[in-house]
Amino acid sequence: MKEVIDTVGRRKTSVARVFMSPGKGRVIINKLPAEEYFRDEVKRQQALRPLALTEKMEDFDIKVNVHGGGVSGQTGAVSLAIARALTEFDESARAVLKKEKLLTRDPRMVERKKFGRKKARKRFQFSKR
Repeated sequence: MKEVIDTVGRRKTSVARVFMSPGKGRVIINKLPAEEYFRDEVKRQQALRPLALTEKMEDFDIKVNVHGGGVSGQTGAVSLAIARALTEFDESARAVLKKEKLLTRDPRMVERKKFGRKKARKRFQFSKR
């Protein structure tokens, strides 16, 4: 077993790299505690959900580097990376995480804007006369 497990998680345009090692339950995201980085309680819980489900909140020290996208994308990226790290550490956690769909990379991306249109699908206002 490796001392430090490193995994990658992606969501939209966000990329999170997680370095997980046995410890006391400290979570550092971009050199800030998780409470400071994800100030919104819901986003923080969403990001740390894999730890809560596997009841390993106090067993690991986690260091996360996340960049790109916004808060929602970064939350999903961190969650996926932590879930992957947990399965790499303990294969029995895989069943719990898979059931909650935390090991699946969300494929949804922003659709590109097309020419002749205002946005990806929205058309310019039509004027009959």
